[in-house]
Amino acid sequence: MADKKVSKPCHHCKSRSASVPADTTTIHYEKFWLYRHCSSVEQSHRQAQKAGQLFSGLLAMNVVFLGSAFISSMIFNRVAITLADVWILLSVLKVLCVFWIIYYLMGTSRKPHAVLYRDSHAGHIWVRGSVLLFGSCSILLNVFEIGYSTILVRCKSNVEILFPVIAILFIGTQIYFLWHHSKDCIQVQHNFTRCGLMVAVATNLLEWLLSVTNDTLHMEMESQLREVEERFTAPGNDTALCVCPNTTICRVFQEGYILLYPFNTEYSLICSSMLYVIWKNVGRSISHHHSLEKRPKFKLKGVLFGPVLGITAVIIGACVFMMYQIQATSLDPSHQVLVIYFTYYIVLLPLMSVCAVVGTIIHALEKKELDTVQNPTRSLDVVLLMSAALGQICMSYFSIVALVASNRRDLLNRLALAYSVLIILQNITQNIFVIDGLHRRHVVAAAEAKHEAKHARRCEQHTVAAELPGEEEGTQDSVQEHSQTPPTKEEKEEDTKEEQNCEACSQRRMSVLELGQEIRKFSLSYIQTYSRLTWKRRVLREISFFLVLSNIILWIMPTFGSHPLFENGMERSFYGYSTWFVIVNFGLPLAVFYRMHSINGLLEVYVTA
Repeated sequence: MADKKVSKPCHHCKSRSASVPADTTTIHYEKFWLYRHCSSVEQSHRQAQKAGQLFSGLLAMNVVFLGSAFISSMIFNRVAITLADVWILLSVLKVLCVFWIIYYLMGTSRKPHAVLYRDSHAGHIWVRGSVLLFGSCSILLNVFEIGYSTILVRCKSNVEILFPVIAILFIGTQIYFLWHHSKDCIQVQHNFTRCGLMVAVATNLLEWLLSVTNDTLHMEMESQLREVEERFTAPGNDTALCVCPNTTICRVFQEGYILLYPFNTEYSLICSSMLYVIWKNVGRSISHHHSLEKRPKFKLKGVLFGPVLGITAVIIGACVFMMYQIQATSLDPSHQVLVIYFTYYIVLLPLMSVCAVVGTIIHALEKKELDTVQNPTRSLDVVLLMSAALGQICMSYFSIVALVASNRRDLLNRLALAYSVLIILQNITQNIFVIDGLHRRHVVAAAEAKHEAKHARRCEQHTVAAELPGEEEGTQDSVQEHSQTPPTKEEKEEDTKEEQNCEACSQRRMSVLELGQEIRKFSLSYIQTYSRLTWKRRVLREISFFLVLSNIILWIMPTFGSHPLFENGMERSFYGYSTWFVIVNFGLPLAVFYRMHSINGLLEVYVTA
């Protein structure tokens, strides 16, 4: 008779089961394939979670290395590996990601006890809004690519038309997933969910890498484009069929593709960061107090000088950018526009640095406690800010060495040197200000909450008292007067016309009065909010809002083709064309992403100030 062996629970399990009531439902982590036996339940949970993260991280690393090898081979050996091969690899990964997202939406997230907790720090509305905006632009970009390939269908392969279609499906599915499930702390199917998320992260990173390399290749061949087109369009040449004809619709596709191209790179990086946060939250348990904590909402109150200065910087920067673009695309670009460009930066960057230093000092003077709660979103924000700033700092140091060693003292080189030094200082001071602000705990004062409640009750009483009782009395008097003498038909028609005119006039009067009352209420509440804030919170909000608008214009200018470091001949002649080209195209995408991610961090600092 074969006896069945029964495993005895350890003393940790006995003590835990004795302290927990019998009717309490507990959710256990699923055991990973590396996990076999552990003496403590909590320790087994941590080990299973670390093992799952390790395996899914290794899976993502292998996918990224494989895709990077394909893209590198395409750049250095176009005969063996072509762009179509890279597109096929990415299409396979995107289809797998779409299937996994559909399975997560229809299966995993609907299981019992699947999403018990939601991370309030993850998936802010401005982050999801940027995903929606950049994703929509990326979909429109692929639509333009499909239209352009359809026009040139004679010399385009099927892969070039199929790849944008798969990309549209992938982007649309991923936008829906991130918009609705970016805060999930999934408690079931941990390992499969982690692997699916890491494959999606790797796919977005490879999409970003391909976009960056394609952009650099386009910039490298831009000077030879006109010569190639003239050669193709020469009479008697059959390759002229592969050149876009001079039609309006074809020109729209070309210009639209070039205009929307930068949004695709930003979309891929933002999606990668959001997917990473979801991956960190898989299997995470959040305390009851932390889950019920109310996040402050974005309100445009308590700021006055920051928006004024920021809007001024944006308007001036837009004018400088348009002047730069007009001169850069002309046949004979002048150095005067580079002088104006560098001057704008030299005026704006010190102001931003001073504001960041003042904000850091105010953070030090405040008596707020540091937020030590585990927060994957904040940890990722800090890592991304520090790593993305390295791109701009790297380019600036290379530029400083070239400008100082060349010993040329003309105005343009001096401005470029000052620009590089100020960029380094601004990035460092802004990072310190943002990181320090992200680690401050937001405490809502009880007096402020009471004041808001009193103000709301006063507004309700004021609206109830302002219901115009005089009109009711006037209508009753008119009814009594009309009831004394029976009116004729003509008098009835005149009375109805007069009543309609009076009703229209009263409605217009009421609308004007209501509009005036709403404006008055808004202005009073704005002034009360501004005066109610302490001077420290007021200055922090002013600084944060000014830095948000400044980083927006500093993101727009390099994103849409303003690259003075590449077009300035000093660094290019010092390092050589190929070396300086690699330096700029390594640091420029990171610098663009740094500005975009700084906006996210500064908005968080503004809201919690």
